[in-house]
Amino acid sequence: MAERLFILLLLAVIAQRVGELRLAKRNEQQIRSLGGYEWGRDHYKYIVLLHVLFFISMLWEAAHNGISPPPWWIIPFLGWLSAQFLRYRIIRTLGIFWNTRIMVLPGAERVTSGPYRRFRHPNYAVVTFELLVIPLIFGLYLTAALFPVINMLLLESVRIPAEEEALYQAAMAGAESDAEPRAESEADSSAESDVQVTPSHSTPSRSGRPIS
Repeated sequence: MAERLFILLLLAVIAQRVGELRLAKRNEQQIRSLGGYEWGRDHYKYIVLLHVLFFISMLWEAAHNGISPPPWWIIPFLGWLSAQFLRYRIIRTLGIFWNTRIMVLPGAERVTSGPYRRFRHPNYAVVTFELLVIPLIFGLYLTAALFPVINMLLLESVRIPAEEEALYQAAMAGAESDAEPRAESEADSSAESDVQVTPSHSTPSRSGRPIS
């Protein structure tokens, strides 16, 4: 029974990931068609590798140590189910801005509705939580101990800094593009009145939207 549940859940999660990659590709195409671009592409292969190794680790640990769900397996299982509700709420909230890559659309406002009203990176929290609870359901403690930590280290050291840098660069680009027509308009106005006016430059807090 435990082995069957393990295979079914593993296949379900893999199918989910494949579906999300297809959705991410469609969203990427839409963002690019609107003038968006990818940021931090070099680190993406490490994100993919982490998730591939996660599945391999579960299979290896199950083969060597066996599948032995703890008496409290229902707790991480319900935790995983709850995470799916939040995951799809995040996807729905972000719309075309949801992606597994960092995609930037200059001029777009940062999403602050739904889960993003209270949390800056809810999607990363969901993924890290899943890396913990899925192995715990089946008593795969080594995988449960390693991969959430590795994921957090990768996020904190590479992914999130790349995303914040993308936000900053997009904001700067948006501020410059907004300043140009304003400067021209103010220059024309000063020429008419024969008064020199120094254009004011204001920088919006966020003018591009990387995906998290």
